[in-house]
Amino acid sequence: MNEQEIKNIVTSQRKYFNTGATLAVEGRIQALQKLKDSILKHEERIHDALKRDLGKSGFESYMCETGLVLSEISYMLRHIRSFAREKRVRTPLAQFHSRSYKKPSPYGTVLIMSPWNYPFLLTLDPLVDAIAAGNTAVLKPSAYSPCTSEIVSEIIRECFDEKFVCVVTGGRSENTCLLKEHFDYIFFTGSQTVGREVMRQASEHLTPVTLELGGKSPCIVEKTANLKLAAKRIVFGKFLNCGQTCVAPDYIYCDRAVKDRLVKEIKKQIQHQFGKEPLKRADYGKIINEKHFDRITGLMEPSKVVWGGNSDRGALRIEPTVIDNVTFGDAVMQEEIFGPLMPILTFDTLDEAIRNIQSMPHPLALYIFSNDRKAVGKVTSQCGFGGGCVNDTVIHLATCEMGFGGFGESGMGAYHGKDGFRTFSHEKSIVDKKTWIDLPMRYQPYRKVYEGMVRMFLK
Repeated sequence: MNEQEIKNIVTSQRKYFNTGATLAVEGRIQALQKLKDSILKHEERIHDALKRDLGKSGFESYMCETGLVLSEISYMLRHIRSFAREKRVRTPLAQFHSRSYKKPSPYGTVLIMSPWNYPFLLTLDPLVDAIAAGNTAVLKPSAYSPCTSEIVSEIIRECFDEKFVCVVTGGRSENTCLLKEHFDYIFFTGSQTVGREVMRQASEHLTPVTLELGGKSPCIVEKTANLKLAAKRIVFGKFLNCGQTCVAPDYIYCDRAVKDRLVKEIKKQIQHQFGKEPLKRADYGKIINEKHFDRITGLMEPSKVVWGGNSDRGALRIEPTVIDNVTFGDAVMQEEIFGPLMPILTFDTLDEAIRNIQSMPHPLALYIFSNDRKAVGKVTSQCGFGGGCVNDTVIHLATCEMGFGGFGESGMGAYHGKDGFRTFSHEKSIVDKKTWIDLPMRYQPYRKVYEGMVRMFLK
């Protein structure tokens, strides 16, 4: 799609939004229901596309992508009337003859740019929030997951006129053209490098943004943790989607006193969950492309690999790999891994661990395994991070009742449920002033006689 075609789409959507066609709540409900019906109709094709792009099994595709989108739609259908309603607030005494209220209003025409690792979920989930809030939307899925982009495009064409919702496919050229356009809001999920460019381009039009980025999310294992359960849940979260999850535990930060026992339990869990030959399992996924395959394998230091380490470049598969005796200076700790490598580092005191985490860029997620509530409180209070779990991994993003988002270097803004509705809404503050009385004290010329009354109202 060329620059003029993209410009025409944005212009068409802005004109459509300005007619007020997206403002009626009943219309938004119908749009969401239509999207839900189409997803259910094409569920098998969606899962087939995810299999071809990322090697995901149908079960994992539903659990981590399709099912979560359907859950978000259902949540919005239940709550949208309440979210969209005007909220009356207290009026100051000085304006006693007025009604004050907050009115949620859509931004207008929004751009949603999604990544390749969860290409269905991270395209459709923010779209659900944008539609619920009353916006028109342009979707730009990743060029690295073409099969999923194709079925997403088909679903959107089936459900909506392009002046309401449209998909723009392609690569960097299309991204560049889109970012030159004046959108009313930009929602981006992806790498920090591209996120910086999105924010820079958005600043040209003073366009507000939500950035869902990533980072090196730590997984602290404190000495009182249930090591068997910790290993089970860490292995699940780390190797889900072959580690290509923005909130995956990037590295394990373990109390030195229990490290050897934890490694032993992790090895058991990898074999239990993935078998003796993970590369041959039909439901074990693959790395998205050769570029990322080579990057991930290049982070391995063979002498420190204590489990796994095998790979198949032709099939783009890397087996779950545990790397022990890692230091913060190792190559695997210099960037977000985004693959099935599990580095294990140790600390001697929890205060030492907290200090080291505080010295690093704020991660998107943080996990702590511990049965010591004081230790948990200390870590969750003193460390900066987007969100996380106590005694589990990744599941915090699967609820509509809490916002999901980054902090500092891992992003800004949040979505899911009510937070998603708010992200794509501007809350207008309005005072409805009555006309039957008009106090003279605020008008020039100011008179001494009114000063005491003004002070009474405003102190």
